[in-house]
Parts: sequence; structure tokens; C-alpha cells
Amino acid sequence: MGIGGWIVLAVVLAVVGFAIAVYNRLVVLKNRFKNAFAQIDVQLKRRYDLIPNLVESVKGYMQHERGTLEAVIAARGAAVSAEGRAAAAPGDPQAMRELALAEGALGGALGRLLAVFEAYPDIKANQNVASLQEELSSTENKIAFARQAYNDSVMAFNTQRETFPDNVFAGVFGFGAAELLQSTESAEERKAPKVSFSS
Repeated sequence: MGIGGWIVLAVVLAVVGFAIAVYNRLVVLKNRFKNAFAQIDVQLKRRYDLIPNLVESVKGYMQHERGTLEAVIAARGAAVSAEGRAAAAPGDPQAMRELALAEGALGGALGRLLAVFEAYPDIKANQNVASLQEELSSTENKIAFARQAYNDSVMAFNTQRETFPDNVFAGVFGFGAAELLQSTESAEERKAPKVSFSS
């Protein structure tokens, strides 16, 4: 093999080595955002488990608020479905948008339910309800932190896959853009639900 052959071989090996490095780097970043979504998943499931307990605890007190309770249960069901689709494909644009919309609807329904508590002094005095509300508020904060970690991981992945020359190889290897998990709630609704149980 002549000197030209060695040069061609060296160039080919350099390109292959670079492609492998790019691929591995993108795999690592993709796995990071998938792991970050798994942390959101854990907190969302905890939230979904708390909601029926809260509804059951207040159902007896809120006979005239059946619509509010049913809206919370329906929104929870839609959010559970959307979360399942998002968990199956973290970063998928359609799944993340559906999850954000479902979570926004659930947050709004929960906010309305918690606001209604003010009209029921017996609910305010119920320790079980107060405990559930405190757990729910804590879980909301954990979801917010987990969402931020996920979005940071997605941003790192998307930035890497859009940077030249990684963007060339990302397309070849099938690394599409990942979607951030946006909140669709208003600034007021974004705050963790709070209820004052003082008289």
C-alpha cells in the first residue's frame, strides 16, 4: 500500500472514530434526559395516588360540589393516560405536549377544588385532609424540580445534536430533537396548591 492509501485509511479511521464518539455522546445525553423524565414520572404517580385519597376524604363534606370532584377525577384520568404515553417515549414532542396540557387541566381542577375548601369549615379542621394537602403541595414542588432537571437535560441533548458537526451525524443516526416539558398553567396556577386551614 502506497502513502496515498495510508492517508485515505487514516482519514477513514478518523471519520469513523469521530462518528462513534458523536454517537456515544448523543446516547449518553439521551439517556440522561430519559432518566430525568423517570424522576418526573415517579412524582406524577405519587400525585395521582394522592388525588383519589383527597377526593374521598372531602366527598362527604362536599355534597353540593359533585361537579368539582368529578372534574378532578376526570382530569386525573386524562393526566394518567398522557403520562403513560410520555413515559413510553420521553422527549417525544406530541407526548410531551399532551402531558403538559393534561397536567395543566389537572392543576386547574385541583386549584378549583382546593379553593372550594374555604367554604367548608369542617374540611379545614380535618387533619387527614390537611395532611393530604400538605403531601400534595410537597409533591407539586418535587414535580417542579424534576421538570427543571428534565428540561435542563433535554436542552443539553438538543444543543449537542444541533452543534456542527454533530448535527450531521445526529441525522444519520436518527437522533431527533427532544421536547421540553412545558407548563401550560397560568403564573398563578403554577404555584403549588395552597389552602389555609386557619379559621
